[in-house]
Amino acid sequence: MKKLGIIALAFFIQHVSAQTNRFVYQVTMKPDAENKADIKTENAYLDISPEKSVFYSENRIKRDSIMQKAFQGGGGRGSVSRDQMENLRTNISYSVEKDKTNQKTYLKDRIGRDSYSYEEDRPLNWKISSETTKIGEYKVQKAETDFAGRKWTAWFTTDLPYQDGPYKFGGLPGLIVKVEDDKGDYSFDLMKNFKIAEFPVLNQFGTPIKVKRTDFIKQQQKFKSDPAAFMSQSGGQGGFATTMRVGGGRGPGGGGNQNPADMKKRMEERVKEEAKKNSNPIELQ
Repeated sequence: MKKLGIIALAFFIQHVSAQTNRFVYQVTMKPDAENKADIKTENAYLDISPEKSVFYSENRIKRDSIMQKAFQGGGGRGSVSRDQMENLRTNISYSVEKDKTNQKTYLKDRIGRDSYSYEEDRPLNWKISSETTKIGEYKVQKAETDFAGRKWTAWFTTDLPYQDGPYKFGGLPGLIVKVEDDKGDYSFDLMKNFKIAEFPVLNQFGTPIKVKRTDFIKQQQKFKSDPAAFMSQSGGQGGFATTMRVGGGRGPGGGGNQNPADMKKRMEERVKEEAKKNSNPIELQ
């Protein structure tokens, strides 16, 4: 009987240790280079299991949930109100997955109507300092690195049994509690953590196209410089409809029967406006 109790306890410990842990980070961004006073703040999740971790926007999973319920209810995209989706807009369109087994990092993002995925090919070379302090309840240690055109300072803790962090950051002997660039444009701050049953399924809008990181950047530039041509190459006029039909209603940009030329013009204006608002990306190189 005692032996059975020990076996049951062992299974319980194994089950608990295999659970996924969710770390909630507050992400502070200044994405507009011309207007640094326009500070965007939103929450993002870092879900960690023994095999992998995924970093993504809280608003994104909420949007996906609303859309899923709308389609399951038979209403489709048109049954979702524009205001409802506007309130869940995110500046974190990407997701970052780290494969613990192969020590590889992948970024997934959408350009136009297609999803793309690439493997990060630049290593994070950390310089660990002896400087320590306390952030919240955690004793943390300082580390610095140059990555993608920015100088980053991270504070990591060994109080938690994870060697990970938000975005592409990781590879330190502990969990990153805070990381920010020296210009104060981007900051990730750990707020709380709790256990979840499993990883949520993120809507990828089709199977991501696997490309090299340099090719992904080229595709981004093509889309920004000539969105209409890019959309036509990636699937014709259907691309315009997919991009424009966000939310319900029959107003501008709200679906319905729109003239393709008007849709094209409106899409180009929107892409240019979005590019202007995101002229200070997290990666400068």
